[in-house]
Amino acid sequence: MTISYACTIAGSAARGGAGIQADLKTFQELGVFGTTAITAFVATHPETKQGIFTESIDVIEAQLHTIFEQFHLDALKTGMLFTKEIIEFVAGWLSKHPVKNIVVDPVMFGKIGAPLMKFEAMDSLKTKLLPQATIITPNMPEASYLLGEREIASVSDLQDAARDLLKLGPKYVLVKGGRLDGPAVDVLYDGKNMIHLEAPRIDTIHTNGAGCSYSAAITAGLAKGLPIQEAVFLAKKFVTAGIRRHIAFERVAGAIDHRAFNEVGENEVYSRVVE
Repeated sequence: MTISYACTIAGSAARGGAGIQADLKTFQELGVFGTTAITAFVATHPETKQGIFTESIDVIEAQLHTIFEQFHLDALKTGMLFTKEIIEFVAGWLSKHPVKNIVVDPVMFGKIGAPLMKFEAMDSLKTKLLPQATIITPNMPEASYLLGEREIASVSDLQDAARDLLKLGPKYVLVKGGRLDGPAVDVLYDGKNMIHLEAPRIDTIHTNGAGCSYSAAITAGLAKGLPIQEAVFLAKKFVTAGIRRHIAFERVAGAIDHRAFNEVGENEVYSRVVE
């Protein structure tokens, strides 16, 4: 049996709904062996209220060395990197250890708007990491921030953002329109074709980990050899099923259910070329 291998370089989310935990669940559900390099731990200390604890570059390097020494990776994704130093280290590592498929989820904000990337790290993300990406997967606030806080308020704005983000160097751009009204529309752009992916909007606050899982599912699809459009379409189905059958938490917005796609499937997702 052929095994596909993927890696996620991201933060650890203690509640288990997002970050490294969501990525590993997604890899497993989609039949890919997952490896991890943890950049930070996201959890709130009861006394200091500190919420993000970054790892040292040495620890991140040790994890990547261990992974790359053992496995030939079919795909890799980055999630929360947080600091300029971590972004530049990861970008440098990937330039010396090429991986065919690199998915960059430019994680900048949590569900309640908490910053998950330091402001001074933006230039390093744009100039050193994004040009190495097979695909980048910003949501609307992230796309806006990457484009100088441009207003994004319509599907047409998503298309314009995708066109301009492609100029930063990735081969493909997926801009996620989850914050728009109406159906949940995302746009995928490769410089020639603009593809809309559409699913019914699900009325729930329990979407923790949806973005992480979406990019992880794309990574899994690419690791298994799917073309980019098929990998993105699979990922849209996966995350829509997970949102539909979410898991509520007691104190905060709950998470998507990573088991849902394999147990119940998802048929109400559509794709069409618009230009």
